[in-house]
Amino acid sequence: MRKLNASDVENLFELESDPEVVRYANPGGKTTPYEEVSDRLLPRLLSYYDKYDDYGFYAAVEKGTGRFVGWFFLRPVPVDGRLPNSFEEVELGYRLKRDEWGKGYATEGSRALLEKGFSELGTKRVVADVIAENVASIRVLEKVGFKLNSRFIGEEGDEEVQYALGADEHGRDSDALVE
Repeated sequence: MRKLNASDVENLFELESDPEVVRYANPGGKTTPYEEVSDRLLPRLLSYYDKYDDYGFYAAVEKGTGRFVGWFFLRPVPVDGRLPNSFEEVELGYRLKRDEWGKGYATEGSRALLEKGFSELGTKRVVADVIAENVASIRVLEKVGFKLNSRFIGEEGDEEVQYALGADEHGRDSDALVE
């Protein structure tokens, strides 16, 4: 993973213009026009680097080729629409190109950011909010150790679930190797 940069506008547009990729992410599953990606979305994602050294959005690139496959984020949980200065609880999320689904990137990237949060940044708890119908993302979260925390109705009226993982639980996921 690497930090996003201004040259990622085409990569982000490719993600945002695929209706299947944004099905559970954007309100109503609407795709995002290029101008909105370049003028609003990318600057918003890049703005995390101005406020936080180690939190924000990261481009996921394929080892060996450097090809963009999607993005991940680890960020402080917004409170009342504003980002706090506390890092006790952070949020994990990701978006991958459709042709990259099923290759393990979601699991690998999530594990890498969890390790960074818990080991390097002193994070106490990580949460992830997911549309309840998004079974594939829920499976990824469970695979890396998250547990169901709550169910709620989101801003768009969809049933959502929040999964959480505490620092004390990290490393005890179902795929961990036991010696």
